[in-house]
Formats: sequence, C-alpha cells, structure tokens
Amino acid sequence: MNTIAQTKPQGPGRPKDMEKRAAILEAAKSLFVRNAFAGTSMDAVAAEAGVSKLTVYSHFGDKDNLFREVIRAHIQDLLPEDTYQYDSSVGISELLMRVAMTHAHIDCDPKNVGTFRAILSDCRQGNPRYGKLLWEEGPTRTHKLMERLLQQAVDDGRLEIENVAQASVQFLALIKGDLVLRRMFGCDGCQDAFASEVEANARAGVSTFLRAYLPR
Repeated sequence: MNTIAQTKPQGPGRPKDMEKRAAILEAAKSLFVRNAFAGTSMDAVAAEAGVSKLTVYSHFGDKDNLFREVIRAHIQDLLPEDTYQYDSSVGISELLMRVAMTHAHIDCDPKNVGTFRAILSDCRQGNPRYGKLLWEEGPTRTHKLMERLLQQAVDDGRLEIENVAQASVQFLALIKGDLVLRRMFGCDGCQDAFASEVEANARAGVSTFLRAYLPR
C-alpha cells in the first residue's frame, strides 16, 4: 500500500515577511537619524527598504508605531536584558562595571548621539511625543532593569539602599557625567582621549556609587 507523507504546511512567505520587516526597521532607523521623524515619510521608508508602502503599513500600522518599534529594537540590540543579569558569584564592583562600561560607550557612540539629536530636533519643532516614545523604550526600560539588579544585590546584603529607584537614577547619571552632552554639542576633542575618558568616568562613577551604598 502506498503511503503519502503528511507534512504540516508552512505559512506562505513567512521567512520573506520577516526579512521585509527587518528591512523596513533598518530603513526607518537610517532615515529617522538622517532626516528626523518629521522629515521621514512612510513612502521614503518603503523606497529605502525596497518594499511597497502597503507592506510597511501592514507590518507596523502607522509611523508612530514604526518609530516605537525602531527604538525598541535598537535599544534591545544595544542593551539586551542580560546586561543587567545579577550573579551572586561575581563581585558587586565587577557587576556594576559591566553595566557602566556598556552604557558609557553606547551613550557616547556618535551614531547614537545622532539619534538623540534627531529626536531633539523633532521636540524643538513641537513633536514632544517622539521624545516620550524614546524615553519609554529607552531610559524607562533600563531603569527598571537596573532597579532589579540593585534590589537583588540589596536582598543578598551586598548593598544597603533605602530607595532603589532613586539609586538607579543616581548610578546611571554618575557613569555618564557630562560626556553625553559634550558629544551632543560636538565638544569631544581628540577621539582617542575621549574614549579613555569614557572608561575613566565609568570607573569613577562606580567607585562613587559603592562608597555611598556598600554596607557599613
């Protein structure tokens, strides 16, 4: 008796759909940085991605949602959740330095600074909701992850912190100093010197934070 192999049919074009989605996100990210939000049209995104405008809308709905997805994907690529993974077998200073160095280099990266400038340009032109989207997908997310790490360290008796949420804000401010603003205003001077200063500032920030919150 002949048998016919039964195979589960695959959804039509699924891998291709994901490729198109990725292409749209990459195109939108490039255009948002280059032209800011207000200067980027869905037509331009479609042309840059090599897809139809209908395809862009079918994946993301509207420009606001596309922008949010671009920011979310970008932030998660730069700062994956395991950046804030707590490990009781690792020294607290080493744990905090891992976060500090990651943040410091990302915040001062010229491409990321370009993104900040583009969004600030939109805010200046009366579009503050785009800055709010960045804040929600960026700092709000990272502060929560940082709070979780610090709370775990407190629960283990490795730090003494009364207000963990406030301490999270303090930590992320300490490791940045004025370096991000200097990048924003184009006052970074020699690139090699700036790179070494990023690391030195991150280490100083961690040291200051630990002096405040290590158990007495």
